[in-house]
Amino acid sequence: MSFKNKIIFAAFIAVSPATYAQNQLSGAGSSAAEILYTSMAAAYSKYAQVNVTYQPSSSTDGLQQVKARKVDFGATDVALSADERKSGKLLCFPTAVSGIVPIINVPGLTSGQLKLTGELLADIFSRKITKWNDPKVQALNPGLTLPALPITVVTRLDGSGTTFNFTDYLSKSSPEWKAAYGSNYSITWAAGTTPVKGSASVVAALRQTAGAIGYVDYQYVSKNKLNFALLKNRDGKFVAPSGAGFSSAMNNSGWATKGAYEEMLTDKPGAASWPITASTFAIVPLVSSTPDNAVAAIKFFTWGFVHGDAAVGGTAFVRLPDNVQGRIFGELTTITDTAGAPLKWSLADMLKMH
Repeated sequence: MSFKNKIIFAAFIAVSPATYAQNQLSGAGSSAAEILYTSMAAAYSKYAQVNVTYQPSSSTDGLQQVKARKVDFGATDVALSADERKSGKLLCFPTAVSGIVPIINVPGLTSGQLKLTGELLADIFSRKITKWNDPKVQALNPGLTLPALPITVVTRLDGSGTTFNFTDYLSKSSPEWKAAYGSNYSITWAAGTTPVKGSASVVAALRQTAGAIGYVDYQYVSKNKLNFALLKNRDGKFVAPSGAGFSSAMNNSGWATKGAYEEMLTDKPGAASWPITASTFAIVPLVSSTPDNAVAAIKFFTWGFVHGDAAVGGTAFVRLPDNVQGRIFGELTTITDTAGAPLKWSLADMLKMH
């Protein structure tokens, strides 16, 4: 992703260059991030003889695998806490921003026709609202003929960053939801929901079930041409998921003003902001016992920040603000080997690769 701050560039070009000593990289984690990393890997392979493989195994599994040093990098859709980073000797940084989207299979309705609020979404997923023609849903959609069809609620069974962001939004929208369910990678869903493992299974279950509702990352909506609901954002506007909506939420947060990427991007102000905006994060060891692998991973991600706009733009993700990218470059230079020596790599290498 293009990085325009030449002053920060100059500060990092001085780092010692290194050759590509490692030509195999492995990653695991967020299913939402699969298309991002596979697209980046395909583009990167044209410039470096490095094969990057990625397992879409869930955000929690990605964290566990990188903590156990079974993969070179993990991926999660929620920033790690300071305690998690410290205890695991890990570095966690965002790579791109997208959003979580409520998807529907309601006969007679197409994308963008149904309007929902966070409160209604919370009532649906807590099973307080169980039919599509419920008076509360109908009142918000007076121009639609809603069927007297039971709502099948499809949820994630596995530990998922998508679930964390979705339930964080529901907790901000509904005090009742926050008290009863809260937000986490996995929660105890209301009785009567249909839990499945992985985003691909959510899509499959939704397609097979008339009356279903679920939630997935936007790239699944775009790739599979799924029907989605409009959401009422914090400014009172009903909006569709889009890159512009994700950018608006990010630009109305501490990410843009302070580079504070630990901040959740849900329920941000802005007339265009998508209410369930989220990021995907990479996790790498802060102290590496395999320096060649660590350098190869750093080069993969720094190449992505400098030259990866095309990969990101084609995968329903949006690029990070320059100040966030600058902070990430600075943190990458703190990775050391087990003797405490900084790793040898050069941002200059990345700038030369067009």
